[in-house]
Parts: sequence; C-alpha cells; structure tokens
Amino acid sequence: MLDLTKIAEAVRYEGGLSRRLFLSYTAGLAALPLLAQRTSAADRKVTFSDNPFSLGVASGDPASRSVVLWTRLAPKPLEPQGGMSPEPIAVKWELADDEAMTKIVKQGTAIATPQLAHSVHVEARGLEPDRWYFYRFHVGDAVSPVGRTRTLPAADASPDRLRFAFASCQHYETGLYTAYEHMAKDDLDLVFHLGDYIYEGPGKAGKVRQHVGPEIHSLSDYRVRHAQYRSDPLLHGMHAVCPWFVTWDDHEFDNNYAAAISEEADFNPVAFLERRANAYQAYYEAMPLRRQQIPQGADMQLYRKASYGQLAELMILDTRQYRSDQPNGDKHSVINDEALNPHSTMLGSKQRGWLQTSLLTSEATWNVLAQQVMMGMAAIARSGVEGKSSMDQWPGYAHERMALMKFIQERQIPNAVVLTGDIHSNWANELRVDDRKQDEPVVATEFVGTSITSGGNGKQTPEYFLLLHGANPFVKYHSSERGYVRCTVTPENWTSDYIAVEDVTKPGGNVVTRMSFVVEAGNPALHKI
Repeated sequence: MLDLTKIAEAVRYEGGLSRRLFLSYTAGLAALPLLAQRTSAADRKVTFSDNPFSLGVASGDPASRSVVLWTRLAPKPLEPQGGMSPEPIAVKWELADDEAMTKIVKQGTAIATPQLAHSVHVEARGLEPDRWYFYRFHVGDAVSPVGRTRTLPAADASPDRLRFAFASCQHYETGLYTAYEHMAKDDLDLVFHLGDYIYEGPGKAGKVRQHVGPEIHSLSDYRVRHAQYRSDPLLHGMHAVCPWFVTWDDHEFDNNYAAAISEEADFNPVAFLERRANAYQAYYEAMPLRRQQIPQGADMQLYRKASYGQLAELMILDTRQYRSDQPNGDKHSVINDEALNPHSTMLGSKQRGWLQTSLLTSEATWNVLAQQVMMGMAAIARSGVEGKSSMDQWPGYAHERMALMKFIQERQIPNAVVLTGDIHSNWANELRVDDRKQDEPVVATEFVGTSITSGGNGKQTPEYFLLLHGANPFVKYHSSERGYVRCTVTPENWTSDYIAVEDVTKPGGNVVTRMSFVVEAGNPALHKI
C-alpha cells in the first residue's frame, strides 16, 4: 500500500515524482491505445444527425516542412462522448494551395479513435517552407470548415518579418471572445496561447455565460469543458486562421498547482495525479499537438521549440509540471530566504538544461521565451507596507530566475524576449539579473499580455501605474484592460502593440491599440511609440 505522506514529501522538489514513485502510480493505469484497425474503420459507413465538426478545425506546431492539422468529431459536444459511439472512424483530410480546395497537394486518411475522444492530429509532411496552405476534413457526408495554415521558413532562411499575437486566460463565464474576432483580422503568421485555455471551476449563475457542470475531475469532465470552450465560434474561428503554438498554465488542470502538489493542504496525492492524467489527456485531445506530446499517464512533455528561419528562435516553456512547491505558503511575500532557495525550481533540471542548450545553439536574431508567469520581480506595496511579490510567479523562484538572467547576460544571448500571460493585466518590463538593482544593465525584455476575458471588464490604470513604476522602475507600462498583444518582428526591431477590448460582457466591444513599444535589436531597452 502506498504511503501518502511519503508521496507528498517526494514531490516537493524537482517539480514532480521520483521515477520509482511515478512507475508505481502508472503501473495501475492502462496503457493508452493509439491505433485502431484501419480496415474496419475505413469500411464503416457513418452518418450524423448533427454537425460532427461542431468544434471547428485548427492547426499548430508548424515546422518548415510540416504542420499539425486538428479536428475532433463531436456532433453533440456537451455530451460525455461528444455524441459519438465507441468505434474508430476514418476521417479524410486534404491540404491545398487554394481556399476553394481545387489544388490538392496532400491528402490522406486518419483514424479518429474513441480512446482519444475521436480527435484527429494529422502531421502533414513533405510541405514547402514558408508557405500558406488550406485544409479540411471529410467524414461520411460531412465536410469541415476550411482552415488556413502555414509552414515556417527554412532554418537557413532570412525572413524580413514575423507577425504574431499572444493571448491567455479566457474564462468562459466572465466574458465574450471579442478579442479573437478582431485578432482574426490582424494578418498574423502565428498565435501563441500561454495558458488558462479553460477554467476548471463549477458553473456559476449570474455570469456572462455559464460553465456546464460542477468542478471538473474526470476525463469526461475535462473533455466536456474543452468542448464547451471550443464550441465558441469566435475561438474556433481564430484557430482556423493560422497555426497556434499552445502551452498550459494552471487552470487546464487545477488552480495554482505545482507539479504534483495541490494548493489544498489536505489533498490526496494519488487522486491528484489521477486527475492530472485526466486533464493532460483531454488537453492533448483538444489541441493541435504532435504525436510526441501524447501524455504518458500523468506526464506530458510540452516544452519544445521551433525556428522561424534566422529571424527568431521560438522556445515554448512549461512552468507548471516540473516546479517545486510555491514558497511562503503561496502567499504574497517579500523575496526572502525561502524564495531564494537554490533548490527551488520553476523549470526542473531537465527543462532548464534544454532551455540553456537551446539558447546557446540558437543562431537567430531574436530568442523568444513563450511562457506563463511574470519574470519581472515586481513588489506591490499597499498602505505603506513593504512591497510583496507573487510567490506563484518567478519572484517565488528568484534564485533560478536570476540565474537564468545571468546565463543570458554572461553567454551574451542576443535579444532575449519573454512573452507572458497569467496575470490578467498588461505589463512591459525591462529585465535585469536582479530587478531590485536598477543600476545593473538591462538583460532582456518582457511583454506581459492581459487576459482575453478573465476578470471581466478591466480598465486603464494610469494612477496605479505611477505608484507601481515608482516602486519598480523596470515596469514601463501597466493596465488592466482585456485583450491581447500583437507583435511585429524584423531583423532590426521588435514592436509590441497592446490591443484592448473595452467591453467583453456584450457582443461588438470596441477594440483599440492602447500602447505600443519598440525594442531595437542589440538593445533590450523599451521605447514607447
């Protein structure tokens, strides 16, 4: 019988389970079936009374010669099995040069299995670099919407521009996805989603709209919640515009979790890992991810990278799965000895080593760290009390955070730019090895994007920004409006536009560019336009 006290202690450092403990847990899980009998699936004739493509289509994780094409068959998306019978289904896919789908360049058949909620993850290969394509799926007599995707430039190419947006925190109950309606008009190459794609809490009356069901725990619960979010036409409409790189934060599983540790002091570690396995599998099923991201029980490698030619190296991080427990009881605190503990980690040793190697071997002009929680060491003071920092963000892991900045500085990593979500507000930060020492040189730049909807309608915060900047001079901008950040990257400059949606509680909210900053290659200082 497993000793739960020992389990809880074993996961406190290195951000997760020991190999022995992990194997003792996963031995009780059935292996995830991945393949179906193709012949029987291909021969099966299927019909649907409702649209099986109710969740739309998506693409993601593009490379120079390949891209993932995604859909999930769900004629009744809010039912536990999506309205599908437990049988494998053959789904045809097509990739074309034109939106009318008359110039087919690749096609094939994928098997949608009940084990993976009848999701399809086609890795279309042998494509031309730096090209736009169109794609769609067929099943029975049903045809999906047409999506648009693209490949990245070849590794040795020198693109003159990359244009993308990043977003996070899209609580379904607290607002409408007006931001995506406008993002779809921005002529983007890519989108980064930096976490909190769904929220796990129970449905609450009196909101803009309402979650289905109670707080989610089972695999079926997580599938339905993802389906409810993806059913939104503005969200799946934006997915169909261009490829996305996705990563999670906490609410894709459970609020403020740290690896295998719950924010609840009396949690059951085994039940918690079972729930994490459910959350991770449903996340894979719902996202345009490659086969190498298929979860193994309660583990799923989500950190990865891609090269936009010689212009930008794109590193997507996971700051949840491998972190040690938040210090100081996960309460706001001064950056004390516990926050400076050299054994604490946000990344875990394996991911940290991978990141350092990726930075050292990058040949790109810009080195992009797409991740979840704020790196700026902001200390927020209220009523004359000494400023305190969030222990769930990088200040809670200040030793590792400062070591990373020192690594970037000493190894002369060029043009490091951090993209961040989580905090439901906009920030623009100049990062130093220690942000409390303003006489030190600026090492990197951080753009923090607000939420799509989480928190409901926000506001501009000029007075609060003055107080914040006075205590934290490295903070160059702050506001609490909803929206996203649009970035235009060239070999000479990086421009970030903070796009604000003035009202997310009703359709047609006005959208404005509230603030813009430019960073010159070779100089990480922020300049307001």
